[in-house]
Amino acid sequence: MHQADLLTMYAFLLDQVEEGIHVVDTAGNTVIYNRKMAEMEFMEPEDVLGKSVLDVFTFPEKGYSTLLRALRTGEVKPNVKQTFFNLRGEAITTVNSTMPILKDGKMIGALEIAREITKLEQMQQTILRRSETRYTFSSLVGDSAAIVEVTEDAKRAARTHSSILIVGETGTGKELFAQSIHHASPRSAGPFVSQNCAALPESLIEGMLFGTTQGAFAGALDRAGLLEQADGGTILLDELNALGLSLQAKLLRAIQEKTIRRLGDAEDRQIDVRILATISEDPLDAITAGHLRKDLYYRLSVVTLFLPPLRERTGDIPQLTSYFIKKYNELFGMNVPGVSAEVMSFFLSYSWPGNVRELEHTIEGALNLVADGREIDLSHLPFHMRRRRSGVDYERGYDEGFGSGAVMDDDVAGDLHRQLADYERLYVQRALARHGGNISAAARELGVSRQSLQYRLRKWAEP
Repeated sequence: MHQADLLTMYAFLLDQVEEGIHVVDTAGNTVIYNRKMAEMEFMEPEDVLGKSVLDVFTFPEKGYSTLLRALRTGEVKPNVKQTFFNLRGEAITTVNSTMPILKDGKMIGALEIAREITKLEQMQQTILRRSETRYTFSSLVGDSAAIVEVTEDAKRAARTHSSILIVGETGTGKELFAQSIHHASPRSAGPFVSQNCAALPESLIEGMLFGTTQGAFAGALDRAGLLEQADGGTILLDELNALGLSLQAKLLRAIQEKTIRRLGDAEDRQIDVRILATISEDPLDAITAGHLRKDLYYRLSVVTLFLPPLRERTGDIPQLTSYFIKKYNELFGMNVPGVSAEVMSFFLSYSWPGNVRELEHTIEGALNLVADGREIDLSHLPFHMRRRRSGVDYERGYDEGFGSGAVMDDDVAGDLHRQLADYERLYVQRALARHGGNISAAARELGVSRQSLQYRLRKWAEP
């Protein structure tokens, strides 16, 4: 077999490797540069092959390169983190194992095997940027009894160092409450670190939370975890029930002992961290379903805050609507005055499965469609909202459909059960609106038990 064929086969084999391979000669010119290395460094092989490393890449310290250091010192260096920049100025972070290549005792070049951690670095920087709280209790919008009550509870709990479990459906503002609690607490001068436990696989999130030591696994570095980084402050564990049960047990030990142990380390490290956690399902249901350890739940739920869904605080919808219209008017440079009466009637009767976040997205979408200076009408709402009736003819509005002396919907006039069900729903919604979303007060006015009213609301919220 010809040497050229052997080199072609060799290059093909290197391109199948899922690690970056970079080889330079004694002058620092690239002689081998495989597919994976090109992907990691956002380069084309022809832009690197045959060229000096320093002509292609820029290093923070002039002349510093793990490859060139291997040429200079002749030392083998495993698992060294390096950040540098490619020709387009893009930052690349890798963990490199570098060694000299010897022939008959004489150095003929250097080899580098690299693993990319750019995405992991970016993720950590994102978390650290979020360490500064954006929200305080003054950021909360609404004065319904339901939201005022839970806000007052949160303010009182903020004064201590106890763990808090925040329970609420998606979009109810759990992180807003968590940041507000930290800001009002004695730890407000310390870091606030937030991690969504559902955002990463368990194999990554364990090292992210507890930290790693060099050699713990391939590419592992000495790195403080988020629990260490939050020392003296607060950590928010969002969607706690997404953690595996074994990792929950490790977290429980860290909370109880006030220590953590990095992956691959034999040493325990003291931490002083306040734990806030969120969960979007009923905690007892999560325990029954095997999503949450009972002992961890009892340890974290020293204080439990239940955030009301938007359908239980409908009295806040007009205020929230005005707030979001003002926000996006300023962001888009527009002057939309508000929503039509028909839209507000729809908003007050819609079940809002996505809660306040869904309302915000609805307003943002509408401002993308409405002409500047015009109010938002039904045609500017999302398609699924315009199609959804939920028993009431929203496009005619409350007062047209069920106002004083009004007739029922002609399309279903013969269906008595349907019309009575529609009227019952409207009557309940108006009672809730009068009492600012307070279910207990509305139930007393309607002459039914709180449990009975909650059952009806859950039933109507089902798609």
